[in-house]
Amino acid sequence: MSNTQLLDTLLALSTVLAADEERELERRGLTRARVHLLWVIHHQGPRTQAEIATALQVTPRNVTTLVDALEATGFAQRTPHPQDRRAVRVTLTERGRDVMARMDAEHEEFGAALTEGLDPATAEATVIGLQHVLARLTALVAEHAAASEAGRAGPLENTP
Repeated sequence: MSNTQLLDTLLALSTVLAADEERELERRGLTRARVHLLWVIHHQGPRTQAEIATALQVTPRNVTTLVDALEATGFAQRTPHPQDRRAVRVTLTERGRDVMARMDAEHEEFGAALTEGLDPATAEATVIGLQHVLARLTALVAEHAAASEAGRAGPLENTP
C-alpha cells in the first residue's frame, strides 16, 4: 500500500464518519460541542462550569453558552453545588441521561460492527496502526501550527 492510498483511505473514513456524526447529532437536535459537554458529564458526573471548561479546553464563556443551550433544549440543568453555596454544577436531565445512554450503547455497537469479520489479531493491529497515525498526525499538525505562527514553512507544506 502506498502512502497516498493510506491518506486517501483516512480522508474517506473521516468524510464518512463526519457525515454520519452530523446526521445523527442533527436528528437529536445536538451539535458536536454540546455532545462533547454532555459526554463529559455522562462519564465523569456533575461538574462545575469551570471544570467543564478545563475538560473541553474552552473558555468559561463558551461553556456558559453551551449550558444555556442545553438547558433550553432539556438536556442539562444547573443545580446547586452540594459543598459550595456560591457554585452550581451542570447535571444531565432525564432526557440528557436517556440520550447519552443510547449514544453510549450505539458507540459500543458501532465499534463492534466496524471490526466484524476481522480476526482479533487483525483488529488489534489495525487499532495499533491507527493510533500511530493519529499520534503522527497530531504531532505534524502541532509542528505546522508552530511553524506557521513563527512565519516559516512547516512539515505539512511543500517547500522548494
